[in-house]
Amino acid sequence: MSKYMRLIVMFDLPTGTAGERRAANQFRHFLLHDGYYMMQFSIYVRLCNGQEAATKHRGRLLRELPEEGSVRTLLVTERQFEACLLYTSDAADEL
Repeated sequence: MSKYMRLIVMFDLPTGTAGERRAANQFRHFLLHDGYYMMQFSIYVRLCNGQEAATKHRGRLLRELPEEGSVRTLLVTERQFEACLLYTSDAADEL
């Protein structure tokens, strides 16, 4: 039995030159084509069917890394991901 997990990718990529913007866009397009969705700007999430699938997708990420910038991954269980809370400026008015 596999346990669903979420692979979270967070990145800071330079965009000062046309080449850097192109590399950043190529990386974002790779993420979207590989099944990720944008959770927030520069934070993308993908559902994985267990640790083995997450390891496979981390390897795919490694092959697609831009030459500059930083990319981080975080693997959490589905239960941990569901515990995530979203706060907006509207929520502060309700406190």
